[in-house]
Amino acid sequence: MGLIEFSKLPVNNLVGADWKTFQAITNGQDIGKHYRTKYRLTKAVCRLLSLLAPLQEKRFQKKLAEKPLEHAPVFILGHWRSGTTFVHNVLSCDKHFGYNTTYQTVFPHLMMFGQSFFKQTMSWLMPSHRPTDNMELAVDLPQEEEFTMTNMMPYTYYNFWFLPQRMREYADRFLCFENISEEELRTFEETFVKIIKISLWNTGGTQFLSKNPPHTGRVRELVRMFPDAKFIYLMRNPYTVFESTRSFFTNTIRPLQLQDIAETELVDNILYVYEKLHRKYQSEKAFIPAGNLVELRFEDFESNAYAQTEMLYQKLSIPGWEEAQAAIKQYTDAKKGYQKNKYAYKPETVALVNRHWGDIVEHWNYEKL
Repeated sequence: MGLIEFSKLPVNNLVGADWKTFQAITNGQDIGKHYRTKYRLTKAVCRLLSLLAPLQEKRFQKKLAEKPLEHAPVFILGHWRSGTTFVHNVLSCDKHFGYNTTYQTVFPHLMMFGQSFFKQTMSWLMPSHRPTDNMELAVDLPQEEEFTMTNMMPYTYYNFWFLPQRMREYADRFLCFENISEEELRTFEETFVKIIKISLWNTGGTQFLSKNPPHTGRVRELVRMFPDAKFIYLMRNPYTVFESTRSFFTNTIRPLQLQDIAETELVDNILYVYEKLHRKYQSEKAFIPAGNLVELRFEDFESNAYAQTEMLYQKLSIPGWEEAQAAIKQYTDAKKGYQKNKYAYKPETVALVNRHWGDIVEHWNYEKL
């Protein structure tokens, strides 16, 4: 248990942003009156820490900037609450993989300088488990890189955590790359490659393992960047995904937001983004070369995670199974009997899912309620 409860954080993730990014995200935005103290404190800490960012940039340019990537990444895709975290944690037991860490999401500019001090401080403060689903949290555990991007550039979908009233706009432009400018796209590419290189340097891996739900809407661009990348797409019962996403977003947004959003609007946005993400993925998965994609029900993976992981290595020709299988088995065995949140489908949930996602339920052959 950390010293500060997640729901009572006095600042949000933008404390670790460089100053230019912080200004680009927040300048001119409608900051709610109840969040102005959090905004000012976040701004002050960000301004102070951003003075250290040039030290890392100098080291990055000297050590990593010109270093080529040895292998194309492995991408774990799927809507939020579709089991991507569990699959990410299982695969990260393989030490040949490198990944973005929880510490890196908050302090991406303090990776190659000052990490030991700030990491220790962060570990004292953060809770040991996610409050929404009891999954473990620790500074060195793998985490999705979209949070890291919010602190390195202004063109990310996760800006909605801070400015939820613009959630749909961010979804269109930065989740699905609709009407995104060439400059914004180039910044995304350069920032993402930098994140990968620093992640591999930090974890000692040789192949980047990505778990980032927003990438589900960017398949065409990812294949263009990494033609031989491997993709694992997870689907899960949409009724469960809706209930779980509503709970997760409602609880996670509270300590991060800088403006209010009505619960009804948040639910409408969840319905909108899920459908949009599904259709974007379906329209772009054909760009993935044959043999580089496995689509998998999370329910099937969860039922026998070890055997399903071996299947993923075989079908995607991922190297290192012999060396990693013992660590993977130890982890998956330890997770047997893990108590997950249970969701009772309320009539209004069934009605919403059937109205908005009914064809998706049928597409993945789940039982329609």
